[in-house]
Amino acid sequence: MRFKSEGYKYKTRVTPDLSDKQFVIGDGRISGYISMFLGILSFLAVLAYQFPSYLTTKDLRAVYDANTLQMVLMYCMWISLAFALITFVLNKRKRMGAVGVLFTTLAFAMGGYTVPTGPVTPSNLSFGLDWLLLAFIVSAALFIFIEKVFPKYKEQIITRPEWKLDMVYFVINHLLITVLLLVANYFFVHVFSWAISDTLQQWVQSLPLMVQVVLLVITADFVLYWSHRFYHEVPGLWKLHAIHHSVEYMDWLAGSRNHIIQTFSDRIFAIIPLYLIGPDKAALDIYITFAAFQAVYVHANVNIPLGPLHYLIVTPKFHHWHHSSQKPAIDTNYSVHTPLFDVLFKT
Repeated sequence: MRFKSEGYKYKTRVTPDLSDKQFVIGDGRISGYISMFLGILSFLAVLAYQFPSYLTTKDLRAVYDANTLQMVLMYCMWISLAFALITFVLNKRKRMGAVGVLFTTLAFAMGGYTVPTGPVTPSNLSFGLDWLLLAFIVSAALFIFIEKVFPKYKEQIITRPEWKLDMVYFVINHLLITVLLLVANYFFVHVFSWAISDTLQQWVQSLPLMVQVVLLVITADFVLYWSHRFYHEVPGLWKLHAIHHSVEYMDWLAGSRNHIIQTFSDRIFAIIPLYLIGPDKAALDIYITFAAFQAVYVHANVNIPLGPLHYLIVTPKFHHWHHSSQKPAIDTNYSVHTPLFDVLFKT
């Protein structure tokens, strides 16, 4: 078998010097960003508390405790003000500190962390603002920490070029989670309900929990492998997918850059077979958590030694290669969860 890499001369990775934008203690950038982001997040959280029917998702509300998150909101608001004060004392990045103060003040004016909570009247269509806020806080805190402890590219900074563009994609994709669920439910009820087999679903539910999870991973990966491959090899679809491959700096935000059509199609194509096989809710929850983590992790700027696990699941090493613009990497490594189907179909 002849590999595409035979005789190929690899180009050296060249990146611009961005050392002047590094986070350095004392220059006000750290305190400025913390104040600004916590201020904006606090304001959005208060909006979600004020208009839960239209800005929160029913399924997610059933998982978290609104009163506990109000305590988190309280800390975020006061920490935002504290770090804004630091920027003023340092006399650096005062504009970011001022933005933090502005949005935190607006949050206080709208009721802050004392907005009453209670039963929520469901709305047919809402935006997943609560999902956006929780996903951003957890993802940013976890992956920025990992990227600094186990970096693949040590010279890469947190605020690398085009991070703001990818943040826009992150916001849009997470806000539209409710629309995605409505579209998926439509397909379940009106398009694929005829394909449901009670016998199959009962057999799947009789399997041990972790066996169900493995079945979900393999089933979803088979569908996503072919979806991903079509997006590469069908010219019309590649025009959409090329947006994702325009990312030049891999980190936890890079995976967010997707055309909205592909975002919807990937989620729906993956969910439909899972819906048909009908696993236990616990197994489905574990799979969704795993898939959400992996989607961010494989794009992250991390290099964590995983030993033999590299051969069982898709890792940053596997997926970063897929994003390479060098010839041997083109149209390879399509798998999302496990390299299994790339091995079977010789990609």
